[in-house]
Amino acid sequence: MVVREFWRLMATNDFFSVSDVLAPSFVLEWPQSNERIHGPKNFAQMNTEYPSQGSWTFTINELVASESEAVTHVSVTDGTIRGDAVSFFTVKEGLIVKIVEFWPEPYTPPPNRSHLTELIT
Repeated sequence: MVVREFWRLMATNDFFSVSDVLAPSFVLEWPQSNERIHGPKNFAQMNTEYPSQGSWTFTINELVASESEAVTHVSVTDGTIRGDAVSFFTVKEGLIVKIVEFWPEPYTPPPNRSHLTELIT
């Protein structure tokens, strides 16, 4: 599956190698910040320039896929910065043509529902 290979290549931290699985017309969208990145080269450059304290690691928590679409929930860390990404992939002819990605911010649960919930540990 090309999406699993995408995350394997991301874990090498050689972000230009990821272009092996991206279509030339590749687009990445971040709806939360209203940004769009066009092309494998810009994607690789953005990841290369992103500030980090060390090499990035990517842990696939969940992957659901068909031949043309996939969704992943991935935990990302450089040893200091930690985050989770939910990514929606569109695949055509074995290459990723589009990713729509969300980076939700964690928050403290409101006390008004504590009687109905438990903390995930």
